[in-house]
Amino acid sequence: MTKAALLALAVSTAALSTGLAGCAGFTPLYGETVVSSLGAIDVEAPDGRTGFLIRQHLDDAFAKGRSGPKAYSMQLELGEARYPRGVRIDNVATRYEYVLTANYVLRAQPSGAVAKRGRVRVELTYDSADQPYASISAQQDAQDRAAAEAARRIELELAVWLANGARPPRA
Repeated sequence: MTKAALLALAVSTAALSTGLAGCAGFTPLYGETVVSSLGAIDVEAPDGRTGFLIRQHLDDAFAKGRSGPKAYSMQLELGEARYPRGVRIDNVATRYEYVLTANYVLRAQPSGAVAKRGRVRVELTYDSADQPYASISAQQDAQDRAAAEAARRIELELAVWLANGARPPRA
């Protein structure tokens, strides 16, 4: 590159960085306060495979294992439904729709006052094979994908809520 081209590149880079630095009010969603607040949530999920999966995904998302007192506890209620789709002429379904509904209540600790309520719904489809093992495996994969997506949506809702300056209610 010529000196003129390098100079033009340096000037344009400096102008771009100056313009971006002037963006007033921009803060990253996952700043330190949001991350530490998410890490202070203790998740209580119902028994069962899907409850276990969503709790695992939320624990990973919230970085459970950080030391420190828990500021919130979250109780989850899950609803699952499976609907046959793509029914063959012999009345056997070849495709299913799986619906996972997760209602959550976030309570401030130690008072137990409700800080936030929410509901997420995840709908997805999966193929059902004629072989029993393949069908079971497809259903379990659908449960895992739905639990991961529900956990992602809950994490995002809580991160936005916390980033907007949410404060636990006083008891």
